[in-house]
Amino acid sequence: MAKLAIIGGSGFGQINELNITQQKKIQTPFGEPSAPLAFGEFGGQEIIFLTRHGEGHTIPPHQINYRANIWALKDAGIKHIVGMGAVGGIRQDMAPGCLAIPDQIIDYTWGRAHTFFEQQQRKVVHVDFTDPYCEKLRTALIEAGQLAGVELIPSGTYGATQGPRLETAMEINRMERDGSDLVGMTGMPEAALARELELSYAACAVVANWGAGRGDGPITWEAIEACLDEGMDKAKAVLLALADNLK
Repeated sequence: MAKLAIIGGSGFGQINELNITQQKKIQTPFGEPSAPLAFGEFGGQEIIFLTRHGEGHTIPPHQINYRANIWALKDAGIKHIVGMGAVGGIRQDMAPGCLAIPDQIIDYTWGRAHTFFEQQQRKVVHVDFTDPYCEKLRTALIEAGQLAGVELIPSGTYGATQGPRLETAMEINRMERDGSDLVGMTGMPEAALARELELSYAACAVVANWGAGRGDGPITWEAIEACLDEGMDKAKAVLLALADNLK
């Protein structure tokens, strides 16, 4: 049974190195996941792959059924989840093309279904979210980067915004004052939901552009795609090393 799942975000809709053996459409108490779960072999290990934005990249960040995605992976027997995603760089060393393994989150999202524990539950559950990512899995990702010869930034704060629009320059300035190093749209509530189900969760963020007002001009999709192509190759090398060494 697969123990590792990879959730692919923008630029990560598929992994060619994944030998898919089965695709399974899942129903959960919270509806359908973004796409069928893809079961297969990757790096010599069984894994499950789920595309976060759906087949064809049709689901915007604020409409992703995060609860169904995480519930389905838990139900499939997954223990570890790596959330892949494209982000913008805020901190000076978070330049386009680099990979970062964040260790903290600031949540700027609103209106998203962000918990499994709502009124129909018998009791309110408060999970400890002091450290939002699993430190063991973060360490395993960092070590995988070393094995693959890929330089990783081993920490940073992920600022999760609502989307789907990009941020204003002043919003990025505010986020920097708050302590955000990276800006993305899908880090929450994904990480918190994984914690509620006691799953080991970490993120691998590919910096695809500078945050608004930090680059030389407007943010273009063409430039983002160019960085994602480079970042995807690095990320796949890290994930292959992780799959081969994660026990």
